[in-house]
Amino acid sequence: MISRLINDARKIILKFGSNTLANSEGKMNTDLLSEFAEQTAALIKKGKQFIIVSSGAQVAGLSKLDKWSRKKDLHYRQALCAVGQVELMKSWRIAFEQYGLHVGQILLTREDFNDSNRTLNMRNTLFTLVDEGIIPIINENDTVSVEEIKIGDNDTLAARSAILWSADLLILFSDIDGVYDKNPKEHTDAKLIEVVRNIDDLRKSIDIGSTNNFGTGGIATKLDAAQMALSYSIPTILAHGGTARSLEILAAGEQKATAFLA
Repeated sequence: MISRLINDARKIILKFGSNTLANSEGKMNTDLLSEFAEQTAALIKKGKQFIIVSSGAQVAGLSKLDKWSRKKDLHYRQALCAVGQVELMKSWRIAFEQYGLHVGQILLTREDFNDSNRTLNMRNTLFTLVDEGIIPIINENDTVSVEEIKIGDNDTLAARSAILWSADLLILFSDIDGVYDKNPKEHTDAKLIEVVRNIDDLRKSIDIGSTNNFGTGGIATKLDAAQMALSYSIPTILAHGGTARSLEILAAGEQKATAFLA
């Protein structure tokens, strides 16, 4: 199922959470970015197109300014995102330029999706970048958006971007293999649910659990994102992004994940 979804899709959104992009020391995992860039470049040669929605501004900021690691004040966190966004884009640029690909930065908030003129401009920009072989890197504008920095919303941002671009597939890379019937970090007998066709029923039957370390959203935001994408007939995959060559082995059908289908 997972392999077929990826192989059949031409326009794919890849979303990376902060925990996926951080190494064991809590710093930016540049090796992981390079690996994903290599896999993405290989699929582009086969005719596929990609947009990336990337968290990680705070992680990248801490990689640069570790002296702010204990600062919890909102203004420091926003300032950290301002520094980190530069480092995040630098990391993605370096990763992709090894394969002759350029990236473009797009910073958005929820308000951008509520204005018809902005939405049209965003859509035109995305299509132009992708058609010219450039990888758009989308992130929330945490420096100016207090609401987003409090609750996090890049899962939903990825779904909205997929709808805006008329994507064929949304892949949410996280630090878990997919949706389980209960928290696998707390229960060894937790079972992976590989196919979901009714998210409302799923919510009633599983333990949602809490948020993770770096990211501010848990499984609930991913279910919201999948449900939003499915309302526009865009299938969604939730998969572990920290597995070696994750995109490649997903496409080969060699990694288990959760597929959300209409």
